[in-house]
Formats: sequence, structure tokens, C-alpha cells
Amino acid sequence: MDNKTLIDALVQAHALPEEQGQKLLQEASFSQRAVEDVLFERRLIPEETLLKIKSNLLRVPYQMVDPASISDDLLKLIPEETVRNFRVVPLAWQNNMLVVGMVSPDDTKAQDALRFIAKQQKVNLGMYLISLSLWDAILRKYSPYRSEVENALRTISNLNTKKYTSEMRAIQLESGAKGMEDAPIIKIVASTLKEAVWENSSDIHIEPQRNRLRIRFRLDGDLKEVASMPIELHQPIVSRIKVLSNLKIDETRIPQDGRFRTVLLGRDIDFRVATFPTPAGEKVAIRVLDPLVGLKSLEDLGLLGRNERLIKTAIQKPYGMVLITGPTGSGKTTTLYALMQILNNDEVNIVSLEDPVEYYIDGLNQSQVHPEIGYDFASGLRQILRQDPDIIMVGEIRDNETAGLAVHAALTGHIVLSTLHTNNALGVIPRLVDMGVEPFLIPASLNIMIAQRLVPRLCQKCLVKKPLSSDLAAIVQQELAKLPAQDKQLVTDQSTVYESKGCDACGGKGIAGRIALFEVLEMTRELEKVISEHINESGLVQEAQRQQMLTLRQDGILKALRGLVSIETVLRETE
Repeated sequence: MDNKTLIDALVQAHALPEEQGQKLLQEASFSQRAVEDVLFERRLIPEETLLKIKSNLLRVPYQMVDPASISDDLLKLIPEETVRNFRVVPLAWQNNMLVVGMVSPDDTKAQDALRFIAKQQKVNLGMYLISLSLWDAILRKYSPYRSEVENALRTISNLNTKKYTSEMRAIQLESGAKGMEDAPIIKIVASTLKEAVWENSSDIHIEPQRNRLRIRFRLDGDLKEVASMPIELHQPIVSRIKVLSNLKIDETRIPQDGRFRTVLLGRDIDFRVATFPTPAGEKVAIRVLDPLVGLKSLEDLGLLGRNERLIKTAIQKPYGMVLITGPTGSGKTTTLYALMQILNNDEVNIVSLEDPVEYYIDGLNQSQVHPEIGYDFASGLRQILRQDPDIIMVGEIRDNETAGLAVHAALTGHIVLSTLHTNNALGVIPRLVDMGVEPFLIPASLNIMIAQRLVPRLCQKCLVKKPLSSDLAAIVQQELAKLPAQDKQLVTDQSTVYESKGCDACGGKGIAGRIALFEVLEMTRELEKVISEHINESGLVQEAQRQQMLTLRQDGILKALRGLVSIETVLRETE
């Protein structure tokens, strides 16, 4: 079923507003994904509603099944690879008939795969339409992480465990680490990587302790321990990761960086590896770069009202800088990628300098800097200007030279996207002056300044209302009074906030990912006057108030009143 047919049906059934449907179509076309995947990922409509509409379109009955009812014996009837690649699952075995569920019953390749299995096993086939969440839940039953690790550990315990002891580590390293290719170690590493992708983890930490090996995932900004293993397995596991990422196995005294790419769950995943020597052994941090998680639209990021309007207007200008600021880990690079995806088309040449390249996007000319050989942001920026660019992305403005070159590029007719380290949007201009940029050049080269912070997003499945306390209500009303009327209309109830108690969908945490808080300051004639006369904090604050700029706190309060974030978190993170 093509994307347009499904969107048209959803709009006609009043399950989706027409404007939102058109946006989803454009996004799906741009990212070459199925609209259904986007709907599932964002939980935009109830799954049963989507199933009913798909069932009517395809004329295939749908089935809602409890994944717990699917036995291990039933799972053996269809191989895991087939389940993953063709989005099919076994549902039941009845009277020599294998009943299967299909996410896309009209997929001819999936049909052929099932016919082959039925012919091999000499059974008849029955078919139902199923949801993506059911397919996802049953697929996970094929390879539960803990049981895989336990099985691998049992296998190791049955082998000669002396080969994994610390006394033998040096010998193994010197002999080329032949023993490191044992199947159990490979299985543990593969299962850990796969589980991290399943859990939408952003980082994997493999940490040697005094008497054990700890593995932790970073989930929604917080670290969570997922496995504990004998310390004897530390070196074999680290060596396996080094082999995958082309690092020196016999070098344990200094940090090393590497990366590798593999296909997991049907998509390309990049893993960025960094080792770090500690007294207990090498610690390994692995950044999981999943395009499905990391590449987002502006709406996914949490842009609302005035902020969204200003940013979209700024990037449509023919030249000028768009600077994003915030602390480390606040999602600045994710926002840059979102902007580049909007600007990416066949009519422009987009060139980027990154450290490192996190996500590869078709149509962009992305380059990774290597300061150790003299190829840094400044030298790369000089070369970029010889590549006939229309749009330039610089990962970070770190020094005076890069700042001057970025301003020069913006003044000579290029759109420049970059990041800067300041506490808020008002800090961008003083920071540029500190980096040696002449104040009179700033108004002509700078279009917009964006500051952001990441906060946990409330799980929408277990969201419940709660009244504001009198103290919080006073703070909320005080901040809302400063907002323009257009932004006040984003919330209908100004006395109710939300919390999530925890459910199966969010693993009992009450949190489902993270969302950004934004503040956006645009360059205006009034701001130009402040810069030309004398840059001072009070003048910048007055201009921000005149623009009715939404502060990080005000943007957070709007999101809290809409049920996206916790009001307590907003007030804590925007003090």
C-alpha cells in the first residue's frame, strides 16, 4: 500500500487532520520511509484505528494478540531472519494450518517467503493483518538479551576458562588475540549491540570494576545497568569490539577512537567507539547512531508557535548564520541535522564539517575533521569555500579563526549553520565579540540565535492530569502573562498539568524519550542598534522582551500545560 493511499484514508476517516497528513507524506517521502512507521514511532493515532482502516483498504481481517500467548515452539516455525526482514510472525497452529500475522499483507516478497515456508513444512497458511507493535513485541521474543548472555556465559564456563584469566591476557594479545574470536564472546557483543538498538539507547558503557564487568545503557539521558559479568570476560569483550572498529588490540595505555557500521533490525546502524584506560582495565564507550532515532523533524524536536515560525523563516533567507547554543548533550547537533534535512534538495550544494560525522544523509557532502593532521574546522572552512557551497554546516565554532571565517562565509552569500557554547540565546553576541568578531559585522551576518535544553518527555500512554498547586500556579501565570497572544492559544487549560505513572509501554518509568526546550532570538533593527551602540546585558534583555522571545522556562511551561513534560522538571532545568 502506498503512503498517499493510507494518508487519504486516514484523513477521510477523520483519524488525522489533512494538514498533518500532508506533512507526514512529505517527511516519509524525504526519509524514504513508510508513513505507517512514522505513525507508529510517534503514536499519532491509536493502533486499532490504523488497523481498522488498513483492514478495510486491503480487505484483510486484523487480529490483536497478546504476545505472551505466543509459545517458543510456535516461534520455531518461522525463522527470526524471515520475521525481521518481512515483518511477519507466527500467531497460531490449528489443524495443520499455520496462522501468520503480517504488517504488510500486500508485500509480494513477504508472501513468497511464507509460501516457501509453508511448502517446506507441508502446511496450509492462514493470514491476519497485525500492528507494528505486535510484530515488534513478538520479534523481541526471538532473542531476549539476558537469556542470550546467560547462554553464552554457560558456554564459556564449560570451556577452559583459564584462557580468559588475567594471567593469560598478555599472551593472548601478543599472539594476535586468536582466542578472542570464540563464539560466546562474539554472541555477547552482538547481543549487547542489538539490545542497545532495541532499547533506543544512545550510548553503551562497558566498564571494568574491581571484581566484575558492568555494562550500562544510557536511556532517556540516564544510565541503567543491564548486565554484570565475570571480570575475566572484560579483555575478550574489549578485544572483540576493537576488532570490529579497527583499533589496536595490543595498545591499552592510551585512548583510541574508531567506528563501525552494521545492519541491525533491517537498518544501517553506526557505532562510534572510544576506549579509555583505567586502573581496572580499558573502559569502552560506544555511541549508538541510529538514523531512526537520531534524525528528527523540527516537530519531533519540540518546536512550537513563535519559535518554529522564526526558525523556518531564518533558514529560508538567502544567506546568514543560524547559531545553536546549549550545554554538551543538549541536542544541538540533532537540531542542525533537522535543519539540513529541510534545506536538502537537488538545487543546492550543502557541505558540512563535523567532528565526527554522526549520521550520513544522502545529498549532503559531509566531511570529518582531523585536528591531529592539521585538518580542523578553520582549515576545512577555507577549503569549503572553494567547493561552490550554498549552505555550510560547521559542527562547532571553537576558536577565533573559525568564528571569523564563519562570519566571512555568511557575509559572502552563504547560509551557515553552526553551534556555540553559551548559557542562553542572549549570550551568543557577547561570545562572538569575545572571539574577535567585529561588532559591526554581527548584524549583517547573523540571522538567528537558538538556545536549547533536553528534558524527559512524558509517556503519552499513561498520562494523567493533575491540578497545579497554588505556588506553581502563580509561577505559571506570571510567565504566561509575558507571552504573545498567539502563543497563549497553544494551551486551552492553564490550570492543569500532567504526570505519567508508568506503564508497560514505558517500562514503568513514565518517560518516553526526550524533548527540547527552546528560546529563539532573531536579528532585528532594534538589536542591531543595541550592538552598534554598546553591547550590554540589560540592552539585550530589553530587546528580547520587546521581541516577546519565549524563554526556555516559558517554552517548557507551554509544553507542561500540553502534557509533553513535567512542570517540576521544567522549573528545575530552567532556574
